[in-house]
Amino acid sequence: MQFPIEPLRDGQRLSLGEVTLEILATPGHTPESICVVVYEHPDDAVPYGLLTGDTLFVGDVGRPDLLTSSGVSADSLARKLYRSLHDKLLQLPDATRVFPAHGAGSACGKQLSSETSSTIGEQRRTNYALQTMDEDQFVAVVTEGQSVRPHYFEFDAHRNRELRPLLDEQAPVLLDIDDVLKHADAGAILLDSREPADYASGHLRGAVNVGLQGRFAEWVGNVLSPDHEIVLVGDPALALESKIRLARVGYDRVVGQLRDLALIFAQRPDLVETSSRLTIEQLAELRGLEPDLQLVDVRSPAETAEGTIPGAREIPLVALTDSIAGLNRLVPVVVYCGSGYRSVVAASVLRTAGFDDVSDVVGGFGAWQNAGLPSSRGDEGDSIGEAPHVGARTAQTMLDRGALLLDVREPDEWYAQHAPAAMFVPMGRVRARQNELPRHRAIVVVCRSGGRSAAVTASLRQSGFDAVNLAGGMCAWAAAGLPVVTGGNDPGLVVHREQPLNCETSIAALIGGVVMPNARFYVRNHFPTPTIDPELYELSVTGLVERPLRLRLRDLQNMPSQSLVATLECAGNGRTLFDPPVAGEQWRSAQRAQPNGRACHLLRSSTGRD
Repeated sequence: MQFPIEPLRDGQRLSLGEVTLEILATPGHTPESICVVVYEHPDDAVPYGLLTGDTLFVGDVGRPDLLTSSGVSADSLARKLYRSLHDKLLQLPDATRVFPAHGAGSACGKQLSSETSSTIGEQRRTNYALQTMDEDQFVAVVTEGQSVRPHYFEFDAHRNRELRPLLDEQAPVLLDIDDVLKHADAGAILLDSREPADYASGHLRGAVNVGLQGRFAEWVGNVLSPDHEIVLVGDPALALESKIRLARVGYDRVVGQLRDLALIFAQRPDLVETSSRLTIEQLAELRGLEPDLQLVDVRSPAETAEGTIPGAREIPLVALTDSIAGLNRLVPVVVYCGSGYRSVVAASVLRTAGFDDVSDVVGGFGAWQNAGLPSSRGDEGDSIGEAPHVGARTAQTMLDRGALLLDVREPDEWYAQHAPAAMFVPMGRVRARQNELPRHRAIVVVCRSGGRSAAVTASLRQSGFDAVNLAGGMCAWAAAGLPVVTGGNDPGLVVHREQPLNCETSIAALIGGVVMPNARFYVRNHFPTPTIDPELYELSVTGLVERPLRLRLRDLQNMPSQSLVATLECAGNGRTLFDPPVAGEQWRSAQRAQPNGRACHLLRSSTGRD
């Protein structure tokens, strides 16, 4: 230790007025672990509670494998933990309250509850590690299935013994771009703590993204080295919170914050880059186009045990920096996680490590699974790649014999060109509309090039349908000279579901250039203000009104009006409020405006809505 301490001994009592604390040495999670028994009064026979630290959690016990790199085996610590639990903690009365140091989300155990407190009796009954078993069985149970050891744990263990100055809780100094670049050239890490969608739409080249709204400090500690200075290059409004949360895991070398990122976007586009984010539809298409695609699942082993996207390589985010050498920098990489937070972190780390073609999946495995697409477990093969397929001519023969052609592309693609008599169901809607598909009739599934249709084919076959994939998709169909029809012009803004507010750019417009969805959201979904001819313009009001109205522009201008200030918010954010949830990326923040507008009342319905 680099600073003076007062050692505690097992059984020692400390008085805090009427309150008495009893120290229990409980090695297991670490050799020096302690628990503290709290008595409200010195003579109480039953303790008020127990501060269990990392020895006992609600639903779990402390993992014993964090010091293996220091030469302390998980087996020896697990045996000490068994004795600490059974010889000391479980000797306390069942009514003793339990207050652990961590809850759900901590890497110090494998199934911590979100509850913040419990009792010894409740844990004796419900905690898997406290059930009747001998020491050897206990060791096997608590050492099996633990997540990868976080990188920063060993660093923090040493840092906690060092003499360090008190944290400067002032906001980081603001740096101009030239100073930021000098720090970067000297080895500093550029860290952007904005949300994934904001980062992906534009960020300083070379910056790593770890969103502040997630387990920020933990993931920084897992993917970034503590040996380098850090420059924050996201939103200056997040700088102070980012700095303080980094310091909680010992990362206290924040040397500054980029002064104005928006100014860099406007004046130094050469320093700005965007990130590729794929929808599940784009991923399925890309799998068919890139046979060597490296698909990486960065979730934990406990998550991947429940299923992965077929063909994915499992590399937990905690282990990514140790596994980079096993990936090919010359071959495209797509990473995904459970929902899209960790995958953006992983993609940004890979880009800074020299990978040029890296994408992550919006919505992650959750979006893939919710669409009913096939998943694999353990050593199962690639069920998508193994889906039976036929050529265009064979497909036509099957249709002539009564098979159904199911087109799973997006509306823009369908309108541009499709096969006669094909049934149109976008890939993301197939699961919801399976009841419309024939069970006693062959189904040929088609998309643009065969990627999405392969995934849908595998999913349908798992559900008992007689489905085959049209290899090469509509490209092969048209190349074979088979008939096609068009459905009119590009419909532009497309309603993907029955709810009228759920409008977004069609996926087809985004496929091909590996463009992230929100890169075009504001360009394509917001049409220009229409030009009105004063002589020809006419407004018709019909429906449930007492009498229809036909109003010219001058009629509207002559009506009484009123001015008001209103806050407008686009439906991107409102989409998160739909129950059940609707398709599309769940934007956390929508565009807002506060215009001062003039309007006149035309009618009022019986429900009070204008």
